[in-house]
Amino acid sequence: MSTDTTPEPTGQPQDPAEQPWDGAVAGEPPATLQRLWGTTAPRRRGPKPALSVGRIVRAAMELADAEGLAAVSMARIAEAVGYTPMALYRYVAGKEELLVLMADAVAADLPDLPADTGWRAGLEAWTRAQIDMGLARPWFLDLPLSAAVPGPHRVRWLDQAFGILREVDLPADEKLALVGLLAQHVLGETRVQVESRRAAVERVRREAGLPDGTPEAELDPAAIDAAHPYAGFEAMLGRYASPATYPHLFEAFAAWDGTTTDAPPEDDIGFGITIVLDGVEAYLRRRGALPAGEG
Repeated sequence: MSTDTTPEPTGQPQDPAEQPWDGAVAGEPPATLQRLWGTTAPRRRGPKPALSVGRIVRAAMELADAEGLAAVSMARIAEAVGYTPMALYRYVAGKEELLVLMADAVAADLPDLPADTGWRAGLEAWTRAQIDMGLARPWFLDLPLSAAVPGPHRVRWLDQAFGILREVDLPADEKLALVGLLAQHVLGETRVQVESRRAAVERVRREAGLPDGTPEAELDPAAIDAAHPYAGFEAMLGRYASPATYPHLFEAFAAWDGTTTDAPPEDDIGFGITIVLDGVEAYLRRRGALPAGEG
């Protein structure tokens, strides 16, 4: 492990995003916000340091991908990048700021969406992409709310939503409220999916007598599906619940033959998005805000 922090700056100007931590200046935005947008610290001359904010954040995300957010610490990241923990503090004020940087960096992986798909298809893709991201990186859900600071990547994604809604005749604040509604659905849907999966995986490990850290890839996929907290819900009702106690549930399922005339989307995630966008469309119709030809 290197015991150096970084070379003393004495040469060409550095990219602000690569500059060491210098703290906040009186009268300017908070230092964390400056760091997030890559505007902190005066330019200095010198060779480009081997360590950077970007490298630290990437190492933190790789650690979270492999072991979860609880494994992320300044000491573990320092070990990963080959520096002492104190060297990291020249670039990142601490773990709290690091989580802010990670929350924004995740959004950099969200795709650019085509602008000519129509408002509804565009919002569906916008919503689905975020849920997919959360499922791929479930540690994102463990980030504290304080880490959700508007950074350049998150604002880029918000800008795409406004591009999708460009032909919708609503004022900016109502568009922002609609986007916020979809963002809340993303968090709720992703949390249900992730927590249910985690519970199923933990149950399979426990019943198989495997260590807690056993990778999911080493477990039987069919056993994980069977261990889902809501698997066999109807059978559970039939075994444990009394029709006299839960009459409405039993009445509904007694009249259901297991098929649906107008089948919803093939997966639960698509079904939820469809219901939410149906509500959005009804609201837009009531406001007379649909693009020309859709009214």
